[in-house]
Amino acid sequence: MPRTMPFERYTSRYDRWFEDNAPVYISELKALRDNIPPFSKGVEIGVGSARFAVPLDIHCGLDPSGAMLNISRKRGIEAVRGVAEKLPFADSCFDLVMMTTTICFLDDIMSAFREVNRILVPGGSFVIGFIDRNSPVGRSYQEEKRKNVFYGMATFYSVGEVVSHLK
Repeated sequence: MPRTMPFERYTSRYDRWFEDNAPVYISELKALRDNIPPFSKGVEIGVGSARFAVPLDIHCGLDPSGAMLNISRKRGIEAVRGVAEKLPFADSCFDLVMMTTTICFLDDIMSAFREVNRILVPGGSFVIGFIDRNSPVGRSYQEEKRKNVFYGMATFYSVGEVVSHLK
């Protein structure tokens, strides 16, 4: 079952975080920009309010939250409602798939990664931005999980775990 309640209920709060934490957001955006290879057709899975898709020139996004998709559409994204574990896209239709702070909200990371592989063209790229459980930020978020409406239901992974799931 998609973990959408906080994103439906606290949509403005979620989107405002990017403005209230501009230096962090800008550094995350730069890290993604520096690691995304050239592409012609990309999709962001877990597009949220399109704070990454728009500046990275990704025109399609998927999210289970209708409230988040409304913001994405207003920002010019072709927004599709769905979940990463069962992507509503044809086989081999994107040369870039991006997930940013999304894997921690997945119900089944392995199914989602299989679906990404299915929709990627041969030789396409899968870029993941995530909070490493073992990083200072990851440890902090885990300690504060119960107090955070968004991360209370998150499952944080280590780099090793993500790499293992990708293999």
